[in-house]
Amino acid sequence: MAARKKITEKRLNDKMNKTPNKQLLHLVIGGELKELKGVEFKNLDEVDIVGVYPNYASAYDVWKQKAQMSVDNANMRYFIVHMHRLMDPEEPERNGQQQTATGS
Repeated sequence: MAARKKITEKRLNDKMNKTPNKQLLHLVIGGELKELKGVEFKNLDEVDIVGVYPNYASAYDVWKQKAQMSVDNANMRYFIVHMHRLMDPEEPERNGQQQTATGS
């Protein structure tokens, strides 16, 4: 488990160091899910819209904090939404790598 955490942190550090100073908006959102394996929220009125961040690294820091705060509720999940991809879907992937939405 510790080895996996180190690999994940290394990948994040690599992404942060290679990211140009271009604004790439990311949304952090979370809430209680209907099912553990799903991504449908139980109650949309209670969805936690944490905020919009100028880059993945900033969003990841907030996502990690919120995910750790909700560790006692198995159905509570936080996600990072790559808004820049929704706003400009024609933009090619940077460095040939694809980032995915993150769930806690």
